[in-house]
Amino acid sequence: MGVEKFVIRLLLVHESGLLRTALASVIGAEPDIEAAACAWRDARSRARSMEPQVCVVDTDCPAADKAARKGEWGKFVASASGEGGDCGLLVLVNSERPGPLRRAHEARALGYVDKDAPPQRLIEAIRRVARKERYVDDALGYGFLQAAKIPLTERELGVLSLAADGASISEIARTLHLSTGTIRNYLAAITRKTGARNRVDAIRISQCEGWV
Repeated sequence: MGVEKFVIRLLLVHESGLLRTALASVIGAEPDIEAAACAWRDARSRARSMEPQVCVVDTDCPAADKAARKGEWGKFVASASGEGGDCGLLVLVNSERPGPLRRAHEARALGYVDKDAPPQRLIEAIRRVARKERYVDDALGYGFLQAAKIPLTERELGVLSLAADGASISEIARTLHLSTGTIRNYLAAITRKTGARNRVDAIRISQCEGWV
């Protein structure tokens, strides 16, 4: 009898149906990877059903990034892990946007791959993360340095990101389950820390720096 070969169950999360299907096809051609793909809205249910060893998420997808701002990536990974499982999170990131990179780090992602990397680099990262090893693309060194310099806390970035999307103070409060007074305090702190004149200026500065 031959030795049973270990096959990595992979879930690829991307908002573009064309891109996720194409990428899953390329990755799934590897003999040791079984790839499935879905949009973020279906990610938790799909993860629960297949219990992947690795989840790949594009941090530039609006729905996934919004979930990260609200601290929901941890729940997603827990859904993917199932009972006694241990799913590794691998993110596709843009080195010029340190905000999503920092959010991925706070969500305890194991792997980080630059979106301009060739497919083989992503495949290598998938195999490493499946073995519970950390993988950081060399091209992301500058992005990590910039992420470390962001003056705002995780919560402040979440508040600012929602404000940048056009949410009112009351809407932000409802989304984050906080009082409107607390949100006003966060916005005041954000304005002070960014050296902005007002909330609109703070949003402009944060977007120019790639924080949100």
